[in-house]
Amino acid sequence: MKHVVARRGPSSPDPVALVEIDLYGELMIAASSADEERLSPDRIDEVLQVAEDRSNPAEGDGEGARS
Repeated sequence: MKHVVARRGPSSPDPVALVEIDLYGELMIAASSADEERLSPDRIDEVLQVAEDRSNPAEGDGEGARS
């Protein structure tokens, strides 16, 4: 029986992971400088620069449009 071993060569950093790390860092900075115990969803959206309307979950990614 043959076993296939995946080899990793020299690769560049995962761009999605780098963006996630950067966003996490922004949230940590905002949380550490906040007066309240937790960041509100609106403050999190502001930090992450999210402009999505939370009032209608059926729009946007289609999560609310299931039957």
